[in-house]
Parts: sequence; structure tokens; C-alpha cells
Amino acid sequence: MSETKIIDGKAVAAALKAEIRSKVARLQHSGPIPGLAVVLVGHDPASEIYVRSKIKQTTEVGLASIEHRLDSDVLQEDLLRLVEELNEDPAVHGILVQLPLPAHINSTEILLAIDPRKDVDGFHPINVGMIATQSGGIVPCTPLGSMKLIQSVRPDLAGLKAIIIGRSNIVGKPMAQLLLAQDCTVTLAHSKTRNLAEEIAASDIVVAAVGRPHCIRGEWIKPGAIVIDVGINRIVDEQGQRRIVGDVAFDEALGRAGAITPVPGGVGPMTIACLLSNTVDAFLRETCPD
Repeated sequence: MSETKIIDGKAVAAALKAEIRSKVARLQHSGPIPGLAVVLVGHDPASEIYVRSKIKQTTEVGLASIEHRLDSDVLQEDLLRLVEELNEDPAVHGILVQLPLPAHINSTEILLAIDPRKDVDGFHPINVGMIATQSGGIVPCTPLGSMKLIQSVRPDLAGLKAIIIGRSNIVGKPMAQLLLAQDCTVTLAHSKTRNLAEEIAASDIVVAAVGRPHCIRGEWIKPGAIVIDVGINRIVDEQGQRRIVGDVAFDEALGRAGAITPVPGGVGPMTIACLLSNTVDAFLRETCPD
């Protein structure tokens, strides 16, 4: 069995944030700096933790952080009014409305209201279409981070066979577009896919984004493949301990995969780093369009 490289998402994210910090420092000498507005509705504990981390990392790289906290009973029209204000605010270059939203608010309508040029999550249909047609657009943060991790192992992916397990709009579909843009042959697998183990065994790149703990077995992995585990699953193990694990049976994949991301410490740190990078890029497109 060959040794598997553990892809250190924390280290790759730290390097990306250092680049962002350097860019922002140069921008400070000439005028305004990029601003990221985060909107949190209600008091979901997981969202609270995630937003705190985003705000902390935003300020650490020198970006302006704008925070809006709204009660869970806020009216949809009031939230839409806030989004429109942020669209018009020249100090705001990225807008992030933290999901999930309360049940009485139509999340799709809120996300559609965000100016696509400030949609640093990359969820707006205009950005989705631009990514699909390889004509620019803002890339969703988790697929973008996953791609950076893949290319930290192997920059040139042309001709490789890639499989994504999971066809969500947030990860699976945009991930397929990014891999296609790198000249991979791409399979987008899902719950109806037949012979999944065989499809995975034939793939040089495996991106697991299912949301089911250890559903991708190590014996399915092609020897030497690059494995990106997007899954974040909270389980209670045999010792009664609460743990976070991925979609891939990590221990089984060691010695077969050429490289693999751990959970936690793999894709997760890249998501926020790419959010910050998208904000800086949105700023530069607005202020330096050429």
C-alpha cells in the first residue's frame, strides 16, 4: 500500500488568506477597501457560530465587515428592503445572507434580490449561468475551495476522469462545471446512479458531497486517486463520543487514495477563505473593470 497525502485545508486556506491580506494592504494605500456585509436572521446556533467565524476572518485579512442581525420574525419585505439598501451601498462589495432563513421567508426570492455582482456566495442564477458557459461569474465558495485543494496536489487535470457524488446546486453541479472547465471527463452521480462503486473505482478524482457518514467506502477508491470529502456529518461513535466525520470512510481510504482531505480540516477552512477572495475579486471588478 502506498502512502496517502493528507491535504491540509487549513494550510492552503492560510496561504490564500495571506494573499488576500497582502492585496487589501496595497488597496488601503490608494483608497477604499472591500466590504463584506453579512445578514443573520434569527438565532440558529450553528449559523451564529459560522457568522462569528466569518466576521472574525473578514477583519483579520483587513476587509471591512458590515453586520446586520435581524429578529426571526422579521417580515420578508423588510429583509428585501435591507438587501436592496446593501445593493446600493458603495461601501459593500459582497453580500451574504446566512442560510437557513425562517420558514416564513422565501429564501429563493431573497437570494434573487442580491445584485449578482455582489453575490459572493455564487448562488444567483446569473452567476450560475456564467459559470456554466465559462464566461466569468462568481464561483460558489465550497466548489471553488475544493478545486483549489485538488490543484494543490495536481495543477494540470486535463484528461482525468472525475466523479462528483451529490448533485446539489451549492456543491455538486458547480463542481462539475469547474472540473469540465479544467478538461476533465466528469460524471455527476446521485441517489439513482447504478453501480456507484464501479464508477468511483474508475475515477482519478472523487468529490463526495452526499451528507451521509462514511457512505463512500475506501475499497471503492481507485489507487492514487485524489479524494475531496465535502461531507460534514455529526455522529456518536462506538465509544459514545460525538464526532464530525465525512462522507468517505477515511481510514479505509488511507493507502489507496493518492491524496485525501480530512474532516474536519479539509474543505471547511477553504469555504470562508474563498468567500473573502470572492469579495476582493468583486471589489476589483467594480473599481478596476479593465
